[in-house]
Amino acid sequence: MRSSWKCGMLRSTGAPSRREVVKLGGSLLTLPDWPMHVADLVRERAAKRPVLLVVGGGAIVDGLRTIDAAARQDPRLIHRLAIELTGTTARLVAEAIALPLVMEPARASAAVLDTPRWLACEGRLARLPVGWEVTSDSIAASIAADMHADLLLVKRVPPPDSTHAERLESLVRSGWIDGGFPLAAAGLTRIAWAAPPSVPEPSVCRTAVERGDAGRC
Repeated sequence: MRSSWKCGMLRSTGAPSRREVVKLGGSLLTLPDWPMHVADLVRERAAKRPVLLVVGGGAIVDGLRTIDAAARQDPRLIHRLAIELTGTTARLVAEAIALPLVMEPARASAAVLDTPRWLACEGRLARLPVGWEVTSDSIAASIAADMHADLLLVKRVPPPDSTHAERLESLVRSGWIDGGFPLAAAGLTRIAWAAPPSVPEPSVCRTAVERGDAGRC
């Protein structure tokens, strides 16, 4: 694989599922040549089983956060708008690496989920807590649980403490995952992570969580 992603496991308590949900952190979309690197990763994962990408909002949602911080709006409105913006990054990734954009799991070996449309069905959006503490981390975990799939968290930085990476609460405290993730991922038996080879220090994520934005990493 040309991009030589770093990979590891956070939880492995059962046999691999037939499908894998891949949460792609939105901040990865600001890295040089990200389409090539993401396509390499997806190609490798999809060679083993079908892959469904869930894309974070990244810099686009950061802009909404800045607007909200300047003059607080109805949290329910901001929550809905933030989720709608992930549809934009999903379309961007789907076009950039030539994958279908779907609202439900497809038969394709790899596809990008239109997260807002998926959440709009069967009352899924109403089941999510409202607030900036809920990011694409928790959303991807919820989707994986709903689909009985394994989860791969693709982030800009690896877990800050690989010796205790299986302890999700410690990853919340360090800012690597959002606060709702342990509950959302409670039913998952296999959770892996991946990060590109050239990354900033893990303190980037600690700074992000102080802003309530762990899932962008």
